[in-house]
Amino acid sequence: MKMSKVLVFLYLLPVLSVAQQTIPISKAEVLNKVQQQNNNLKIGEQDVLATKGDYNQTNAVFLPNITASHSGMATTNPLMSFGFKLNQEIVAQADFDPNKLNNPSQIEIFTTKLEIQQPLINVDGIFQRKAAKAKWEATQMQLTRTGDYLSLETEKAYMQLQLAYKSVEVLETALKAANENFRLANNSLKQGYLQQSDVLAVQVRVTDVENQLQYAKSNVINASEYLAVLMNEKVSGILKPTDSLMVSLNANSAENLSDSRADIQAMELAAEAYKQNYKADKMTFLPRLNAFGSYELYDDQIFQADANGYLFGAALTWNIFEGSKRFGKTQRSKAEFNKANFELEQYKAESQLELNKAKRMLQDSKNNLKLTQLSLEQSEEALRIRTNRFKEGLEKTTDLLTAETQFSQKRLEYYNTVFQHNYALAYLQFLTKN
Repeated sequence: MKMSKVLVFLYLLPVLSVAQQTIPISKAEVLNKVQQQNNNLKIGEQDVLATKGDYNQTNAVFLPNITASHSGMATTNPLMSFGFKLNQEIVAQADFDPNKLNNPSQIEIFTTKLEIQQPLINVDGIFQRKAAKAKWEATQMQLTRTGDYLSLETEKAYMQLQLAYKSVEVLETALKAANENFRLANNSLKQGYLQQSDVLAVQVRVTDVENQLQYAKSNVINASEYLAVLMNEKVSGILKPTDSLMVSLNANSAENLSDSRADIQAMELAAEAYKQNYKADKMTFLPRLNAFGSYELYDDQIFQADANGYLFGAALTWNIFEGSKRFGKTQRSKAEFNKANFELEQYKAESQLELNKAKRMLQDSKNNLKLTQLSLEQSEEALRIRTNRFKEGLEKTTDLLTAETQFSQKRLEYYNTVFQHNYALAYLQFLTKN
């Protein structure tokens, strides 16, 4: 007896979990939390920051490179020894003695040096900067499109939760009707109007509805947990939608594919980045002009500065040949640029195809919605008539069970059609969003 009670408790555990700790939540609240807390969006934000960092690195094309150093050396090398004395401004007449010049004693020097390198004309660097900026903007557009997709996925998940609760509602109603029919069948059996096989058929129907109801309640939990993952929240109960599953009204949407859609803009910017990289590789064949300068402090004691000097100038460098390395690199960047253009054209064609399919899907769902609504009304009326006739003993048990099953199926089919229609509409808006 104790074991049977435990089994019953385990069987009813999902049912109890649905009934307890329900947390009402609106679609607007879910969408807001997803946009603020979803991990995919946070990952996308870090990608944007990373590409922005790459772009900021290209400031080196215009800004100087400044370094400071302090070093100490000692030598008996004749040439360097005399040079150290010159830098320290301590050369005396006696230092020109040939013996001292050829065999100097050890001399120490400590040097503090400030160096500046200023790019003047680096054409390839300018195009690399443009490529980095295009890549940064492309990741921003990708993040925007990710947000659009998550909004669509959130709406779908919310509607799935609505559909799951509607399924539970329909099956609970069907279970009540099945139990009532089972009670009537038992009474008719006692009065001799029905056979035992008819009662068993009704009992099988009750068990079948109970099983369907159990699966429907599990679907409620699954849909609730998925919404929690999208919101990146730990939910201590079962989410319950406050918005009803109703047919969404048609919203205005563009007829054709828009080039201003975020994902298409992202691909266009990516192609632009490849274009600028190709130009940068071609510009490496040109010379570079850079200015440089240094200011130095010298002494024979650490961190002292009794002498100083400076140096500045400019250098025009031209790397004429690198063993055909630059030719191969330019060839590769050109191929990547062409590939990006082909991928953009293909993506636009596939997106237009998907848009056409979405339009047909929406129209089909509208037609199906009308048919299922009419079919639901007919099955409801048929069940009402057969139920009344069954109570009067004028209808067969099998006919009543068939009518009841059909009505439940039509209700579930109707709500599923509403879900398909609303999702088709949301998907079409997603595809035509600018």
